[in-house]
Amino acid sequence: MAEFIIVFREVLEASLVVGIIYLLLIKTNQTDQLPKLWLAVAASILASILVGYSVIQAKNALGNDSIRALFEGVFLYITALLIWYVIFWLSKHVSDRKILEDQATQALALSSWGIFLVVFFAILREGFETAVFLISSFSITGSFSYVGFVIGALMAIAIGYLIVQQGRKVNLKYIFKYTTLLLVFLSAGMVAYGTHELEEYLVKSDQIKKEEIYRPWDILQPINDGDYHPMHDKGIIGVFLKGFFGYNSNPNVIELVLWIAALMFGMNMWRRFYL
Repeated sequence: MAEFIIVFREVLEASLVVGIIYLLLIKTNQTDQLPKLWLAVAASILASILVGYSVIQAKNALGNDSIRALFEGVFLYITALLIWYVIFWLSKHVSDRKILEDQATQALALSSWGIFLVVFFAILREGFETAVFLISSFSITGSFSYVGFVIGALMAIAIGYLIVQQGRKVNLKYIFKYTTLLLVFLSAGMVAYGTHELEEYLVKSDQIKKEEIYRPWDILQPINDGDYHPMHDKGIIGVFLKGFFGYNSNPNVIELVLWIAALMFGMNMWRRFYL
C-alpha cells in the first residue's frame, strides 16, 4: 500500500511536468527540443536510481550494527521532514501550468539546453523523493510490493496523460487531498520507527539496557507455538499497521509520544491546506 501511494503521487507530479512542457514545445513549434526533453527524463530517472543505490550502499557499508541503527534512525527522521515539505508545499505548485510554462520559456531563451535542465532537475526532484521514501518504507517493513509500485506508476502516467494531453477534467486537488492524508500517516510512522532505531542504537552500543526501557504495551510471540499474535509486528493485523502507519508491537514511551505529536502536526497542516 505504501509503495502504491508514494509512487502514484510522485509519478503523477512528474507526468504533469513532462506533459505540460511537451505541449508547450508542440504549440510553439519547437519540436527540435523534444529529443532533449526525453533525454532529460531518461537521465533524471537514471540519476534517481543512482541516488537510491548510493543510500543503500552507504547503509550497507556501516559494519557496526549500532551505527547502522543510528543511520537508519536519522535517515527516517530526514525522510519524514522531506515528506512534510513535499506534501504541504511542492504539491501545491507542481501542477501549476503557467509557472511551468514560464520556466520552460525562460530556459529556452537562455540556452539550447535550457529545456533539458528544467526537465532534468524537475524530474530528479521527484525521483529523489521517490527513492528516499521507498527506502525508508522498506527499512520499516523489510519487504517491497512490486505490484503496488507498478500499478501506482501506471495509474499516475495514465491520469497525467488524460489531464495534459486529452484535456479531460480531473480534480487534482481531490486526488492530492487524500494521497496527502495517507502520507501524513506514513510520515508519522517514519518518525516513530526512526525513534525505535535510535533505541536500537543505544541498546547495541551498551548505553542503555533493553529491559530498562518502559513500554506502554508489549505484544510478543506466544511461547507455546510459532504463531504470532495478530497485533504483533508480523501478525495479520500488525504487519499492515507497521508497513503503513509505523506501528510497533512493543514501542517505548518516547516513540509513542513522538508518533502522536507527528500525527497531530501533520493532520493540523493537512486541514489548513485542504479543508
